[in-house]
This record gives sequence, C-alpha cells and structure tokens, in this order.
Amino acid sequence: MALSWIILGILVVAVLSVIAMYNGLIRLKNRVKEAWSDIDVQLKRRYELIPNLVESVKGYMQHERQLLENITKARSTSMQAEAAGDTKALAQAESALGGLLGNLRVAFEAYPDLKANQNMAQLMDELSDTENKIQASRRFYNGNVRDFNTKLETFPTNIFGKMLKFTAFEFFEITDAKERANVQVKF
Repeated sequence: MALSWIILGILVVAVLSVIAMYNGLIRLKNRVKEAWSDIDVQLKRRYELIPNLVESVKGYMQHERQLLENITKARSTSMQAEAAGDTKALAQAESALGGLLGNLRVAFEAYPDLKANQNMAQLMDELSDTENKIQASRRFYNGNVRDFNTKLETFPTNIFGKMLKFTAFEFFEITDAKERANVQVKF
C-alpha cells in the first residue's frame, strides 16, 4: 500500500513538473510575442513620422532631394519586410533606413536654417526619440528571445519542449556591416 502511494506521488510530481514546464514555455513565448509587438509599434511610429519629416524637409533642402527619396524607398522596403514577417530582411532594411536617417541628421546639422525652424526641430526630436524607442524595443525582444531559448534548451525542458513542438526564436540582429562600422561625419 505504501509503495502505491509513493508511485502515485512520483507520478503526480512528474505531471505537475511537465505542466509547470509547459506553462513556463507558454509564458515566455507570449513575452517574446509581446516584445515583437513592441518593435512593431515603434516601427509603425517611425513609418508614420518619416513622411511628415520628409515633407517638412523638402521645402528647405532642395539639393538634398536624393537623400530624402532614398529614405522613402528604404522605409517602403522595411515596411514590406515587416509585413512579410521576415526577421532577417527586416533587420537589413532597418539597418539601411537607420543609416540614411543618420545621414539626414548630418545634413540637418549642416543647415542652420533648418535648425531654426521649430517644426523641423520638433520632428528631429521625435525621430531621435523614436529611434531610441526602437533600439530599446529590440533589446527587450532579444532579452525575451534569450530567456525563451535558454529555457527551451535546458534540461529537462529541452526534452518536453521538443515533444510539445516548441521551437527557438531568432534574435533581431543587424547583419549589415555598415551599421556596425564607426560613423564618419564629413562636412
């Protein structure tokens, strides 16, 4: 009789452990999805801000029109990659867009008339704030991916995670070497 209680106790502990592992994986998976949604929200904010910025700048920077057109094209590419759900393509497109926005900041600094325009200053502040929020969202996402992937790869969750068909998430990584290079500002 005592042996049957011990076996029953072991089975109950085993079942509760599997349930706890499953719930832990679900909780972390939902955090990763939430973090990705945060990136999405910030990118949409950027996508809405850029056209306003470009329109405001066009009147002041006729000779920088090519830069503005390239920013618009990079924005479209980024939006397409986001809509496709391709993390790697989105990272590459975001890298290109970030580089162009950096060039716009350099051009902005080169033209005192632009700096004096209150709307331009406000838009540049908003753009800078948005870029900071995107960067923070990426870090938050990657932290959650790290936590989920670590839990999924550690024993004994790795055994049950595979049985329950959980898969690792990809980190949001910048693959463009230009994004990692030192910024050179030339006037």
